[in-house]
This record gives sequence, structure tokens and C-alpha cells, in this order.
Amino acid sequence: MAPIFKADDSFDRSLFKGASCAFGVFDGVHCGHRFLLSCAQQTAAENGGRSIALTFDIDPDEMFNADRLRKLMSNDERLEMLTQTGVDAVVALPFTKDFAASSPEEFLDRTFGGHVPAHLHVGSDFRFGAKAAGTVPDLKAWANSHGMVVDAHDLKSEDGAPITATRIRKLLAAGEIVKANHLLGRPYFMTGIVKPGRGEGADMGIRTANLVVGDQLRPLGDGVYAAYADVEGKRYKAAVNVGIAASFADRAIATCEVHILDFDGDIYDQYMKVEFIEWLRPMRKFDDIQELIATIQGNIDWVRKNL
Repeated sequence: MAPIFKADDSFDRSLFKGASCAFGVFDGVHCGHRFLLSCAQQTAAENGGRSIALTFDIDPDEMFNADRLRKLMSNDERLEMLTQTGVDAVVALPFTKDFAASSPEEFLDRTFGGHVPAHLHVGSDFRFGAKAAGTVPDLKAWANSHGMVVDAHDLKSEDGAPITATRIRKLLAAGEIVKANHLLGRPYFMTGIVKPGRGEGADMGIRTANLVVGDQLRPLGDGVYAAYADVEGKRYKAAVNVGIAASFADRAIATCEVHILDFDGDIYDQYMKVEFIEWLRPMRKFDDIQELIATIQGNIDWVRKNL
């Protein structure tokens, strides 16, 4: 696993010298990101330098679009996943208001501090500096005068459409979990701490673990999903309700309720990871409690037979 460096004032930027960097936010660390990181590893191997994932400690949209932001993972999860991609190091730039206000040239000068990498790999839509004013041509012009090679890549899927975190978020919002997982190259997951819920599940004989997930980390559309739950180091099949429980809307809050198959332990206040595999049905209101129980049991049976 690669080490993580925070590029604050104490950071030795000579780490960049002769390196090949892939630069981006990397929310989701999706297939497009992994291609970019593999390109950095390839040029590093060819030139004998380090391969570095260069990113920010937070998603810049947390500063500018916090009320609308729906991230694919937390910042800690993003940095941790980057360490597992095969690069030699992960460097996280502190994204502050002062840094965000830098002109494109100042942005690059402050990022590298005079120690310019040999290669820099970015997406073809890469923007940088105050108000995202810097473009790839600007980056290449700066690089030419500093002895750095810039490789801008089109990150596209088999259908020719770009692989972006925004595209994946839209798929998740629509419940298109299989398509989203294909672009991610892995199952989309949510994590959180298990807290006591409303109690209706237990009353119906269908216990659920209730995850506390903030709005920023919940891009997935409301509905019922087939999933896997990682509990105490073991992986279990699960049927998961995401969003407002329509039959209890008068007293429900947006949540993630996880029925874990063949599990009956007490996991309150414990961390849980849930990987989403299939969309099963939309949320709807049931007038009859027996119909609700039968439908939930049908969802559980589907999960048991098909996952």
C-alpha cells in the first residue's frame, strides 16, 4: 500500500522530481481514474521515477457546491483506495480558500514548488486555478517552459461516452446500479455507523441495521436493493431500503435500512460497509401491513436465491 503525504508547508516537494503523476479529484476511483493512474505507472516504469496519485485532501465542490454535492465516497475512503491502486505514493494538496483563489500559473507553482514531475497525466477536461480558468492547453504551455510532459487522456467507456463521477452519480440517482458499477469497476458502496431505527422491522419479524449516512454521501436513488453487508469482517447477503420508508413517511427520515440475511448479532454503534448489486423495486406505500411484509419477504427471497 502506498504512503499518503499531505502537501502542506512541511512537505518535501522534491518527491515530484522525475516522477510521473496522475492528477485529479478521483471521487469514486472509477475505471477512468484507474486508467489514468495506470498511465502514470507506465511512464514511471519507463523512466525510472516514482508514480504518484496527486489529488486534494477534500473534494473542491465541498467548498463551492456543498449544498448540492453528492460524493461517491468520503475523502478518507478516496485516499485509502488510491493507496491500493499500485502507485508509489499518494499526495494530497490541502484545498483551502487561499489555494483555490490562485491563478492557474500560481496554482501550478504552488503545487510543485519548483520540483516539476517528468510526466503529468490528466483527463482531457482537466481544469485548474481560480474559477477553473486553467485549461489543458494552458497546462501544456506551462509544462513546456518547465520541462514537463503533459498527457491528456479521453476517459471513455465502450459506448464512447466519458467516464466521469458526474455520469456515475446520475446513474446511481436513477437506480441504475449495474451500469454504475460497470463504470466504477467495482460495486458502489455506502458506509456508516449502525444506529437504532424506528423499530417497525423488528415488530414485523424483519430486523434491520440502520446506517447513519450524510446527504453528501448518499447519491443513490431511493428504492430497495440487493446488496452485500460487511459485518465484523464477514460478508453477508442483504436486502437494503434506501430513502424514506413510504408506509411510515409520517415518522420516517431518509435512511439506509439493511436487513442482513442469516445474522442476528448486536452491532449498534459499529461500522458497516454495504455494497449494492441490483435494484429490486421502487419505494411505494402499502395500505396493508401483510402486503408490506409479503413484499419485503419476497425481496429477501430474491436476494437469497440470486446473489
